[in-house]
Amino acid sequence: MDAVLRLVRTPETPAPDAKCIDAFDRDLDYIFATLQRLGARPGDIEDLMQEIFVVLYRNWPDLDKSRSLRPWLFGVAFRVVRMHRRRRMRETPFGELEREDQGPSPESQLQGQQSLALLYAALQLVPLARRSIVIKHDLEGLEIVEIARELSMTKFGVYARLYKGRKELAAAVRRMAKEDVRR
Repeated sequence: MDAVLRLVRTPETPAPDAKCIDAFDRDLDYIFATLQRLGARPGDIEDLMQEIFVVLYRNWPDLDKSRSLRPWLFGVAFRVVRMHRRRRMRETPFGELEREDQGPSPESQLQGQQSLALLYAALQLVPLARRSIVIKHDLEGLEIVEIARELSMTKFGVYARLYKGRKELAAAVRRMAKEDVRR
């Protein structure tokens, strides 16, 4: 409570009325619970309580002290929380201002799409027997042993087709890339 008083007192303001401080102390738990019910963040509740006290202190002389203070405090708490939320929505944390887009750039996406189109077109030029082995090993990631078992071949036969298929694919890609450059 002393911290609240230090924030409020300035040399030109008189010492706060003891009844104002007593009234605030009596309803401190109510204000805390109200702020929680209104959805205030736990880290912000102390600051919001100080703002409510400042409003109470400034309006203390004009308040009707014969009536219950809680409805008035609820209204103040509601407006303080609403203003605090609006302020938070306008604020942008500094750390997020310089955040770089982590995704691929449009140029790299286009280049990737063009590369895939070139690869698929070049794969069509490789005979089916070798194309299937290149696809299974290099694109699908299957092991040579698995491919040999699946196709009922020897490991040497799979290695031979893979080697020749890769050479044919590389030649087809080079040929198609040269044709694209000429256009």
